[in-house]
Amino acid sequence: MQIAIIAGEGALPVSIAKQLTLDGTPPVTYSMREHVGELSRYSLDVVDISKPNLSFTIKDMKSRGITHIIMAGKVSKTLAFKPSLFDLMAQKFLASLILRDDHSLLGAIVDLFEKQGFKVMPYKNIVAELIAHEGQIAGRKPTKQELQDVKFGFDICQKLVPLSFGQSIVVHKTAVIAVEAMEGTDAIILRSGGLCKGGVVAKMMRLDQDERYDIPTVGPVTLKNMKDAHLTCLAVHAEHTLIVEKEKFFQLADKYNIAVIGVSPCQSL
Repeated sequence: MQIAIIAGEGALPVSIAKQLTLDGTPPVTYSMREHVGELSRYSLDVVDISKPNLSFTIKDMKSRGITHIIMAGKVSKTLAFKPSLFDLMAQKFLASLILRDDHSLLGAIVDLFEKQGFKVMPYKNIVAELIAHEGQIAGRKPTKQELQDVKFGFDICQKLVPLSFGQSIVVHKTAVIAVEAMEGTDAIILRSGGLCKGGVVAKMMRLDQDERYDIPTVGPVTLKNMKDAHLTCLAVHAEHTLIVEKEKFFQLADKYNIAVIGVSPCQSL
């Protein structure tokens, strides 16, 4: 079995490539990243697709005998509105889409690859040690007010996340401060800093989400942005969120005095 990773930004593709290499199946990486970084250490080869060329990518994968694909890392959703950056095959693909919300767009990409004969793999079990558990995860324990905001935030998320335009909201004193859309979680965290001092970030996965793509991910950058924005608590979807660079993440949660907890959306707090 030859595996390819289509790698966006962030630490998650590196974690996946590292584990695959340790398991004896080093991947070929197709990089959409600005900088390849450590990915080159854990890849048989790195192919630059920072200027997306779908027909080239499919042809190259087939020439290498690739059978399985993993899609991981951050890729700006705004690319869907910049067709001039793509090759003709990708332009036709984008033009054929009726819906361009996160769920529909990523699902259509998976379908396209599978119609070309590839198997798109889930990656959650490859990096099982990164999965957030329920309860206290890192940092201090949340305050009573923060727990109220967590419950309020997840109640809102259960209504918003199925609409597939974002996974996160920021809540402070049972008021919604910011809602994630195409800009991503980091952007709403930083935006919230100009609106209030203190608050909770609630991040949830769509309950019927295909785990082959777009699993919620947090890491040290999340906490650094929260600290800069004066947000004090991070609540993530237990068993459905990945924590990258965990050792550094735990250190920063303590350093910044941020409470980090895992929540099952239907649990009582």
